[in-house]
Amino acid sequence: MRALTVQPGTHGTARVDELPDPVAGDSELLVEGLALGVCGTDREIVAGDYGWSPPGRDRLILGHESLGRVRHAPAGSDFTDGDLVVGVVRRPDPVPCGACAHGEFDMCRNGRYTERGIKEVDGYAAELWTVELDYAVKLDERLVDVGMLMEPTTVVAKAWEQIDRIGARSWYEPRTVLVTGAGPIGLLAALLGTQRGLDVHVLDRVTDGPKADAVAALGATYHHEPVAAVAGKLQPDVVIEATGAGSVVFDAIANTGTYGITCLTGVSTPGRTISIDAGADNRQIVLENDVVVGSVNANLRHYRAAADALAHADLDWLRRLITRRVPLEHFDEALTARPDDIKVVLTLTGEAR
Repeated sequence: MRALTVQPGTHGTARVDELPDPVAGDSELLVEGLALGVCGTDREIVAGDYGWSPPGRDRLILGHESLGRVRHAPAGSDFTDGDLVVGVVRRPDPVPCGACAHGEFDMCRNGRYTERGIKEVDGYAAELWTVELDYAVKLDERLVDVGMLMEPTTVVAKAWEQIDRIGARSWYEPRTVLVTGAGPIGLLAALLGTQRGLDVHVLDRVTDGPKADAVAALGATYHHEPVAAVAGKLQPDVVIEATGAGSVVFDAIANTGTYGITCLTGVSTPGRTISIDAGADNRQIVLENDVVVGSVNANLRHYRAAADALAHADLDWLRRLITRRVPLEHFDEALTARPDDIKVVLTLTGEAR
Protein backbone atom coordinates (compact mmCIF):
# COMPACT_ATOMS: atom_id res chain seq x y z
CA MET A 1 0.00 0.00 0.00
CA ARG A 2 0.98 3.65 -0.37
CA ALA A 3 1.16 5.91 2.66
CA LEU A 4 2.23 9.48 3.37
CA THR A 5 5.03 9.36 5.95
CA VAL A 6 7.20 11.92 7.70
CA GLN A 7 10.11 12.02 10.12
CA PRO A 8 8.79 14.16 12.99
CA GLY A 9 11.15 16.89 14.07
CA THR A 10 12.86 17.11 10.68
CA HIS A 11 11.71 19.54 8.01
CA GLY A 12 11.30 18.36 4.42
CA THR A 13 11.00 14.63 5.09
CA ALA A 14 7.41 14.01 3.93
CA ARG A 15 7.10 11.44 1.14
CA VAL A 16 4.82 8.73 -0.20
CA ASP A 17 6.18 5.29 0.72
CA GLU A 18 5.26 1.78 -0.35
CA LEU A 19 4.61 -0.16 2.84
CA PRO A 20 3.35 -3.68 3.63
CA ASP A 21 -0.44 -3.98 3.84
CA PRO A 22 -1.59 -3.91 7.47
CA VAL A 23 -3.15 -7.03 9.00
CA ALA A 24 -6.19 -6.50 11.21
CA GLY A 25 -6.35 -8.22 14.59
CA ASP A 26 -9.38 -10.11 15.89
CA SER A 27 -10.90 -6.95 17.36
CA GLU A 28 -9.98 -4.59 14.52
CA LEU A 29 -11.42 -3.41 11.24
CA LEU A 30 -9.43 -3.49 8.02
CA VAL A 31 -10.32 -0.26 6.24
CA GLU A 32 -9.69 1.08 2.77
CA GLY A 33 -8.67 4.71 3.11
CA LEU A 34 -10.83 6.99 0.96
CA ALA A 35 -9.74 10.49 1.89
CA LEU A 36 -7.99 12.54 4.52
CA GLY A 37 -8.56 16.09 5.69
CA VAL A 38 -5.45 18.25 6.01
CA CYS A 39 -5.11 20.73 8.87
CA GLY A 40 -2.58 23.01 10.51
CA THR A 41 -1.32 20.23 12.77
CA ASP A 42 -0.30 18.17 9.73
CA ARG A 43 1.56 21.16 8.32
CA GLU A 44 3.35 21.68 11.64
CA ILE A 45 4.45 18.05 11.69
CA VAL A 46 5.72 18.22 8.11
CA ALA A 47 7.58 21.44 8.97
CA GLY A 48 9.36 19.60 11.78
CA ASP A 49 7.74 21.65 14.53
CA TYR A 50 5.59 18.96 16.14
CA GLY A 51 4.83 15.25 16.27
CA TRP A 52 6.32 12.02 17.59
CA SER A 53 7.08 8.82 15.67
CA PRO A 54 6.11 5.40 17.05
CA PRO A 55 8.58 3.97 19.59
CA GLY A 56 11.61 2.40 17.90
CA ARG A 57 10.91 4.03 14.53
CA ASP A 58 11.99 7.20 12.75
CA ARG A 59 8.93 7.71 10.54
CA LEU A 60 5.25 8.27 11.21
CA ILE A 61 2.29 7.74 8.87
CA LEU A 62 0.63 11.15 8.87
CA GLY A 63 -3.05 12.02 9.08
CA HIS A 64 -5.83 12.16 11.66
CA GLU A 65 -8.91 13.47 9.79
CA SER A 66 -9.85 10.07 8.38
CA LEU A 67 -12.49 8.61 6.12
CA GLY A 68 -12.56 5.01 4.96
CA ARG A 69 -14.68 2.04 3.95
CA VAL A 70 -14.57 -1.24 5.84
CA ARG A 71 -12.93 -3.95 3.80
CA HIS A 72 -13.20 -6.60 6.50
CA ALA A 73 -15.13 -6.59 9.79
CA PRO A 74 -14.91 -9.33 12.44
CA ALA A 75 -17.94 -11.61 12.62
CA GLY A 76 -20.38 -10.58 15.33
CA SER A 77 -19.19 -6.95 15.46
CA ASP A 78 -21.42 -3.92 14.97
CA PHE A 79 -19.75 -3.28 11.60
CA THR A 80 -20.15 -4.91 8.22
CA ASP A 81 -18.00 -4.91 5.12
CA GLY A 82 -18.69 -1.75 3.11
CA ASP A 83 -19.55 0.48 6.07
CA LEU A 84 -18.34 4.08 5.88
CA VAL A 85 -16.21 4.80 8.96
CA VAL A 86 -13.80 7.19 10.59
CA GLY A 87 -11.16 6.36 13.16
CA VAL A 88 -10.90 8.13 16.50
CA VAL A 89 -7.68 10.10 16.91
CA ARG A 90 -6.71 9.86 20.58
CA ARG A 91 -6.11 6.77 22.72
CA PRO A 92 -6.09 6.80 26.54
CA ASP A 93 -2.83 6.69 28.43
CA PRO A 94 -1.70 3.27 29.71
CA VAL A 95 -1.69 4.14 33.42
CA PRO A 96 -4.56 5.21 33.08
CA CYS A 97 -5.23 8.56 34.74
CA GLY A 98 -8.66 9.03 36.27
CA ALA A 99 -10.07 10.81 33.22
CA CYS A 100 -8.82 8.18 30.76
CA ALA A 101 -10.12 5.40 33.01
CA HIS A 102 -13.60 6.92 32.67
CA GLY A 103 -13.49 7.29 28.88
CA GLU A 104 -12.66 11.01 29.02
CA PHE A 105 -9.31 10.60 27.26
CA ASP A 106 -9.68 14.03 25.68
CA MET A 107 -9.14 15.34 29.23
CA CYS A 108 -6.03 13.22 29.96
CA ARG A 109 -4.26 14.48 33.08
CA ASN A 110 -0.75 13.08 32.65
CA GLY A 111 -0.11 13.63 28.94
CA ARG A 112 0.72 10.00 28.21
CA TYR A 113 -2.09 9.60 25.69
CA THR A 114 -1.24 8.73 22.07
CA GLU A 115 -2.78 10.10 18.87
CA ARG A 116 -3.11 8.58 15.42
CA GLY A 117 -0.94 10.45 12.93
CA ILE A 118 0.38 12.85 15.57
CA LYS A 119 1.82 11.22 18.67
CA GLU A 120 3.48 7.79 18.64
CA VAL A 121 0.84 5.93 16.57
CA ASP A 122 0.56 5.77 12.77
CA GLY A 123 -2.19 7.83 11.21
CA TYR A 124 -4.73 7.40 8.44
CA ALA A 125 -2.92 8.80 5.36
CA ALA A 126 -2.73 5.34 3.81
CA GLU A 127 -4.57 3.29 1.24
CA LEU A 128 -5.26 0.69 3.94
CA TRP A 129 -5.44 1.09 7.71
CA THR A 130 -6.68 -0.81 10.72
CA VAL A 131 -8.61 0.49 13.70
CA GLU A 132 -9.85 -1.09 16.91
CA LEU A 133 -13.60 -1.75 16.97
CA ASP A 134 -13.97 0.48 20.03
CA TYR A 135 -12.34 3.41 18.21
CA ALA A 136 -14.23 3.29 14.92
CA VAL A 137 -17.39 5.31 14.27
CA LYS A 138 -19.88 4.55 11.51
CA LEU A 139 -21.07 7.36 9.24
CA ASP A 140 -24.21 7.85 7.20
CA GLU A 141 -23.51 6.75 3.62
CA ARG A 142 -24.72 10.18 2.42
CA LEU A 143 -21.47 11.60 3.81
CA VAL A 144 -19.16 9.64 1.49
CA ASP A 145 -17.65 12.78 -0.07
CA VAL A 146 -17.60 14.96 3.07
CA GLY A 147 -17.06 12.49 5.90
CA MET A 148 -13.47 13.61 6.48
CA LEU A 149 -15.04 16.66 8.14
CA MET A 150 -15.98 14.39 11.03
CA GLU A 151 -12.86 14.94 13.14
CA PRO A 152 -13.00 18.77 13.15
CA THR A 153 -16.73 18.48 13.86
CA THR A 154 -15.93 16.42 16.98
CA VAL A 155 -13.80 19.30 18.23
CA VAL A 156 -16.71 21.74 18.07
CA ALA A 157 -19.18 19.14 19.37
CA LYS A 158 -17.02 18.96 22.48
CA ALA A 159 -16.75 22.76 22.65
CA TRP A 160 -20.53 23.11 22.60
CA GLU A 161 -20.87 20.40 25.25
CA GLN A 162 -18.45 22.28 27.51
CA ILE A 163 -20.35 25.52 26.94
CA ASP A 164 -23.63 23.83 27.86
CA ARG A 165 -22.16 22.29 31.01
CA ILE A 166 -20.77 25.63 32.16
CA GLY A 167 -23.98 27.49 31.33
CA ALA A 168 -26.01 24.99 33.35
CA ARG A 169 -24.46 26.20 36.62
CA SER A 170 -27.30 28.77 36.61
CA TRP A 171 -30.29 29.74 34.48
CA TYR A 172 -29.02 29.64 30.91
CA GLU A 173 -30.80 30.59 27.71
CA PRO A 174 -28.22 31.80 25.16
CA ARG A 175 -29.41 33.58 22.06
CA THR A 176 -26.36 35.01 20.30
CA VAL A 177 -23.05 33.34 19.46
CA LEU A 178 -20.01 34.95 17.87
CA VAL A 179 -17.52 32.64 16.18
CA THR A 180 -14.11 34.21 15.54
CA GLY A 181 -12.35 32.60 12.60
CA ALA A 182 -13.99 31.16 9.48
CA GLY A 183 -11.76 28.16 8.94
CA PRO A 184 -13.17 24.62 9.22
CA ILE A 185 -13.44 24.73 13.02
CA GLY A 186 -15.16 28.11 13.01
CA LEU A 187 -17.60 27.25 10.24
CA LEU A 188 -18.48 23.90 11.80
CA ALA A 189 -18.97 25.63 15.16
CA ALA A 190 -21.34 28.00 13.36
CA LEU A 191 -23.17 25.02 11.82
CA LEU A 192 -23.82 23.53 15.25
CA GLY A 193 -24.92 26.95 16.48
CA THR A 194 -27.53 27.21 13.72
CA GLN A 195 -28.67 23.67 14.46
CA ARG A 196 -29.36 24.89 18.00
CA GLY A 197 -31.49 27.75 16.68
CA LEU A 198 -29.09 30.50 17.81
CA ASP A 199 -28.41 33.85 16.18
CA VAL A 200 -24.98 33.03 14.72
CA HIS A 201 -22.34 35.58 13.74
CA VAL A 202 -18.96 34.68 12.22
CA LEU A 203 -15.98 37.02 12.05
CA ASP A 204 -12.89 36.68 9.86
CA ARG A 205 -10.45 39.16 8.37
CA VAL A 206 -11.18 38.39 4.70
CA THR A 207 -13.82 40.61 3.15
CA ASP A 208 -15.31 38.14 0.65
CA GLY A 209 -14.76 34.78 -0.99
CA PRO A 210 -15.69 31.19 -0.02
CA LYS A 211 -15.65 31.79 3.73
CA ALA A 212 -18.08 34.69 3.58
CA ASP A 213 -20.21 32.78 1.08
CA ALA A 214 -20.34 29.72 3.36
CA VAL A 215 -21.51 31.85 6.28
CA ALA A 216 -24.23 33.44 4.18
CA ALA A 217 -25.36 30.05 2.86
CA LEU A 218 -25.66 28.86 6.44
CA GLY A 219 -28.04 31.72 7.21
CA ALA A 220 -25.59 33.32 9.62
CA THR A 221 -24.14 36.84 9.59
CA TYR A 222 -20.60 37.48 8.39
CA HIS A 223 -18.34 40.23 9.77
CA HIS A 224 -14.84 41.37 8.89
CA GLU A 225 -14.54 44.41 11.16
CA PRO A 226 -12.35 44.37 14.32
CA VAL A 227 -13.60 41.91 16.90
CA ALA A 228 -13.92 44.56 19.62
CA ALA A 229 -16.33 46.53 17.46
CA VAL A 230 -18.41 43.50 16.46
CA ALA A 231 -18.52 41.85 19.86
CA GLY A 232 -18.99 45.19 21.59
CA LYS A 233 -22.16 45.73 19.59
CA LEU A 234 -23.47 42.15 19.76
CA GLN A 235 -22.60 41.45 23.41
CA PRO A 236 -22.76 37.72 22.58
CA ASP A 237 -23.82 35.15 25.14
CA VAL A 238 -21.23 32.75 23.70
CA VAL A 239 -17.96 33.25 21.86
CA ILE A 240 -16.22 30.34 20.18
CA GLU A 241 -12.70 31.50 19.42
CA ALA A 242 -11.03 29.62 16.55
CA THR A 243 -8.15 31.87 15.47
CA GLY A 244 -5.64 31.57 18.30
CA ALA A 245 -4.67 35.20 17.66
CA GLY A 246 -3.92 36.84 21.01
CA SER A 247 -5.51 40.20 20.26
CA VAL A 248 -8.69 38.51 18.99
CA VAL A 249 -8.85 36.27 22.06
CA PHE A 250 -8.67 39.11 24.57
CA ASP A 251 -10.93 41.48 22.64
CA ALA A 252 -13.53 38.71 22.51
CA ILE A 253 -13.23 37.97 26.23
CA ALA A 254 -13.66 41.66 27.03
CA ASN A 255 -16.86 42.07 25.02
CA THR A 256 -19.23 39.26 25.92
CA GLY A 257 -22.60 39.83 27.48
CA THR A 258 -23.14 39.27 31.21
CA TYR A 259 -22.68 35.59 32.13
CA GLY A 260 -20.77 35.27 28.86
CA ILE A 261 -18.86 32.11 27.99
CA THR A 262 -15.77 32.24 25.80
CA CYS A 263 -14.56 28.86 24.56
CA LEU A 264 -11.03 28.86 23.14
CA THR A 265 -10.38 26.26 20.42
CA GLY A 266 -7.59 28.01 18.50
CA VAL A 267 -4.01 27.26 19.57
CA SER A 268 -1.85 30.38 19.84
CA THR A 269 1.73 30.69 18.68
CA PRO A 270 4.02 31.41 21.67
CA GLY A 271 6.42 34.33 21.72
CA ARG A 272 4.00 37.00 20.50
CA THR A 273 3.19 39.69 23.05
CA ILE A 274 0.30 42.13 23.30
CA SER A 275 -0.72 44.73 25.88
CA ILE A 276 -3.93 44.14 27.83
CA ASP A 277 -5.64 45.78 30.77
CA ALA A 278 -5.58 42.72 33.03
CA GLY A 279 -7.33 44.55 35.83
CA ALA A 280 -10.28 45.53 33.65
CA ASP A 281 -10.55 42.01 32.22
CA ASN A 282 -10.46 40.46 35.68
CA ARG A 283 -13.04 42.92 36.97
CA GLN A 284 -15.45 42.12 34.15
CA ILE A 285 -15.04 38.33 34.43
CA VAL A 286 -15.68 38.41 38.18
CA LEU A 287 -18.51 40.93 38.28
CA GLU A 288 -20.36 39.41 35.31
CA ASN A 289 -19.81 35.75 36.22
CA ASP A 290 -18.07 35.22 32.88
CA VAL A 291 -16.13 32.09 32.03
CA VAL A 292 -13.17 31.46 29.73
CA VAL A 293 -12.51 27.80 28.94
CA GLY A 294 -10.10 25.97 26.67
CA SER A 295 -11.22 22.92 24.72
CA VAL A 296 -9.22 20.45 22.63
CA ASN A 297 -9.66 17.00 21.09
CA ALA A 298 -12.73 14.77 21.59
CA ASN A 299 -13.87 11.46 23.06
CA LEU A 300 -16.28 8.85 21.72
CA ARG A 301 -19.32 10.77 22.95
CA HIS A 302 -18.29 13.76 20.84
CA TYR A 303 -17.69 11.57 17.79
CA ARG A 304 -21.25 10.27 18.01
CA ALA A 305 -22.60 13.81 18.44
CA ALA A 306 -20.58 14.96 15.43
CA ALA A 307 -21.83 12.08 13.29
CA ASP A 308 -25.39 13.07 14.15
CA ALA A 309 -24.73 16.76 13.39
CA LEU A 310 -23.25 15.95 9.98
CA ALA A 311 -26.07 13.55 9.16
CA HIS A 312 -28.57 16.38 9.71
CA ALA A 313 -26.55 19.04 7.87
CA ASP A 314 -27.16 20.25 4.34
CA LEU A 315 -24.80 18.27 2.09
CA ASP A 316 -24.37 21.08 -0.40
CA TRP A 317 -23.27 23.36 2.43
CA LEU A 318 -20.78 20.79 3.73
CA ARG A 319 -19.35 20.43 0.23
CA ARG A 320 -18.68 24.20 0.22
CA LEU A 321 -16.12 23.68 2.97
CA ILE A 322 -13.94 21.45 0.80
CA THR A 323 -12.18 23.93 -1.42
CA ARG A 324 -9.53 21.60 -2.88
CA ARG A 325 -9.17 17.83 -3.42
CA VAL A 326 -5.62 16.68 -4.14
CA PRO A 327 -4.46 13.13 -5.01
CA LEU A 328 -2.02 11.48 -2.61
CA GLU A 329 0.89 11.67 -5.05
CA HIS A 330 0.61 15.48 -5.03
CA PHE A 331 0.51 15.73 -1.23
CA ASP A 332 2.90 18.71 -1.27
CA GLU A 333 0.19 20.81 -2.94
CA ALA A 334 -2.28 19.88 -0.20
CA LEU A 335 0.21 20.78 2.51
CA THR A 336 0.80 24.25 1.04
CA ALA A 337 -1.90 26.59 2.30
CA ARG A 338 -3.61 29.01 -0.09
CA PRO A 339 -5.49 32.20 0.85
CA ASP A 340 -8.93 30.91 -0.21
CA ASP A 341 -8.59 27.47 1.40
CA ILE A 342 -11.16 26.27 3.88
CA LYS A 343 -10.58 22.51 3.96
CA VAL A 344 -8.08 20.75 1.71
CA VAL A 345 -8.56 17.01 1.22
CA LEU A 346 -6.12 14.31 0.14
CA THR A 347 -7.86 11.66 -1.94
CA LEU A 348 -6.57 8.14 -1.36
CA THR A 349 -8.83 6.33 -3.83
CA GLY A 350 -11.00 7.15 -6.82
CA GLU A 351 -14.16 6.75 -4.73
CA ALA A 352 -13.38 9.97 -2.81
CA ARG A 353 -14.56 12.40 -5.48
